[in-house]
Amino acid sequence: MEEVFPRIEPLGEAALLVRFTPHLDDAANRACVAFRAALEAQPIAGVVETASSLGSVLVRHDGRDVEADLGHALAARDWADVPPPARRLWSIPCSYGGEDGPQLPESAALAGMSEVAAVSALATARVRVLALGFAPGMPYLGILPDAWDLPRQTDLTPKVPEGALVVAVRQLVLFGTEAPTGWRQVGRTAFGCFEPSRARPIALSPGDEVTFPSVSPSELRELAEADPERHGGAIWESLP
Repeated sequence: MEEVFPRIEPLGEAALLVRFTPHLDDAANRACVAFRAALEAQPIAGVVETASSLGSVLVRHDGRDVEADLGHALAARDWADVPPPARRLWSIPCSYGGEDGPQLPESAALAGMSEVAAVSALATARVRVLALGFAPGMPYLGILPDAWDLPRQTDLTPKVPEGALVVAVRQLVLFGTEAPTGWRQVGRTAFGCFEPSRARPIALSPGDEVTFPSVSPSELRELAEADPERHGGAIWESLP
């Protein structure tokens, strides 16, 4: 039987999952972001929390039956065509290769590029925050061209530092904390995904767009030292 999306699935006793796709898909992810924004803007009685992921929206409720109202909201529009919510375009400086990106050579080879071409491709790519997860404020960004449909490693890298930029399966992830990973580290930023002392502790939001322009290791360190809010020299502008 053919699976039909979007659809509403039960998730335990106090939550529902609105699933838009069974696999990574740009249009479905845009629908997730737009649908979740609409639920936040016009809350359904009984819904206490929402969160979007790569392909679904979690809807947590207080025990009331919210499925019918949720279904009406879901059917009201083609959410993939809904304009995105308020968002920002970020430029986050990144040092590629060397100690800051020890797996750049391997990643470039898997993508069929020279290291120079790989840095150029990654530094000029304009990616979108697909979801936040794993650690507070940590973004999954994409969707990169097909050349970057790289498999995850079969073994874990024991530790990448906070600010590491890693790549796999047509996505970039900007690490919000020091952690192990099965993805390949191609660069490093001085960007703090989560900083409680900032007015906006979680800097990025789903739907934001990001570029990672290339800087030298010394330039990155200078930017980090000059930025007490831990944006690592990043700048942003509002998008229409």
